Amino acid sequence: MSLDFDFFSASSQDHLNNSLIKYLKNQHPEVLSRIAESASSEVQQIISHNVAGMIGNLPESDFDIQITTGRQQLANLLASAMMTGYFLGKVEQRKNLDKSLSDNDSSS
Repeated sequence: MSLDFDFFSASSQDHLNNSLIKYLKNQHPEVLSRIAESASSEVQQIISHNVAGMIGNLPESDFDIQITTGRQQLANLLASAMMTGYFLGKVEQRKNLDKSLSDNDSSS
């Protein structure tokens, strides 16, 4: 996975002051790839379902699907997917911690 931040180079001042975008731009692509690959298949499935729900989910076999959007809308979609991924990653960590703690309680 590699992220292309060219769409963040627009004239919008919001992007110039966004510390998360600055941070991401300074990360090596291999680091970002490792982070993306560390997401479980369950998290990836939920994000995929979420993005498909936002842009529409018509079967490709029945429709010739073509999506057109602007730079800002694409940036918003990326930000939403990133936040969903972060949130789900934290929920998954909490689930694993809860399971670990309950396993320890039952074995004690």
